[in-house]
Amino acid sequence: MKTDLAKTLSIRGQHGLFNYIAQSRTGAIVEALSDKKRANFAAGAGITTLEDISIYTEEGEVKLSEVFIKLHEVLGEQDAPSAKAADAELKALFAKALPNYDAGRFYVSHMKKVVEWYNELKKYASLEFMTDQDREAAAKEEA
Repeated sequence: MKTDLAKTLSIRGQHGLFNYIAQSRTGAIVEALSDKKRANFAAGAGITTLEDISIYTEEGEVKLSEVFIKLHEVLGEQDAPSAKAADAELKALFAKALPNYDAGRFYVSHMKKVVEWYNELKKYASLEFMTDQDREAAAKEEA
């Protein structure tokens, strides 16, 4: 099953990724990818969809889904290095996967988040991502 990054959320101050379930009166009901526990977060909790995140490169920005695909091409079936890996190891990985990343705006702290998310998606979801066409087809099926 494909992962919908438009419904996969990162929430400021929370560890891990969440799936959007529904809107609540005060914010959003979400489910943790790792343990499937549900929670309600206020609209001002710093909720960001992974679909909205891009990485700076020398030529512009690259969508996070494309970065995940490039990481998968480099890593194969291996996990990405831990976020606790040495800075040089993370920089080397991104130099292979995204050689034109903008070192002045894409920091090691960002790399750590990306590899954490990559490993969590690999373990609990899928590294195959829904496209706009997939979402349109799903919407037509529900109608």
